[in-house]
Amino acid sequence: MKNIFKALVIIVLFVAATGVQAQTVKIGYVDFAQIVSLMPGQDTINKKLQAHVASLESQMKAMQGEYEGKINNYQATQATMSQIIKQTKEKEILDLQQRIEAFNQQAQYEIQNKQMELTQPLIDRIQKAIKAVGKENGFTYILNGNEQIILYSDGGINVLNLVKAKLGLK
Repeated sequence: MKNIFKALVIIVLFVAATGVQAQTVKIGYVDFAQIVSLMPGQDTINKKLQAHVASLESQMKAMQGEYEGKINNYQATQATMSQIIKQTKEKEILDLQQRIEAFNQQAQYEIQNKQMELTQPLIDRIQKAIKAVGKENGFTYILNGNEQIILYSDGGINVLNLVKAKLGLK
């Protein structure tokens, strides 16, 4: 009787264990960059970003023009300058050069922030659609197929069309 009971317990545990293992993992992938490129509003984002870049470039050109003017003026008049004036002019030129370099670094930072600010609502909308597609279609994971982080895949389901449909894209 004990042996039958043990055998029954082992069978129940085995069935329970295989039932847990029988859950399938459903993996999909999507080219996130392709979806971004298909989204409406890209032209507006690019125009706003280009306007911001153009504004920064005009400020940079003005600073460079001032720098070149100071250099040319210094070179033309240095022979007649006293030592104290020469040192003052050299310090002005060096300070302006440092301000230009700092402005250039700050401008690059601003451009990156502006791009993130402009694209974030679009990215949030795409991520929301991907999450909805995942839930509606029973996916365990949806990976970005463009990043080539998947070293091997035997199949998988491209969910690009499902996400495009969720976003109302053709």
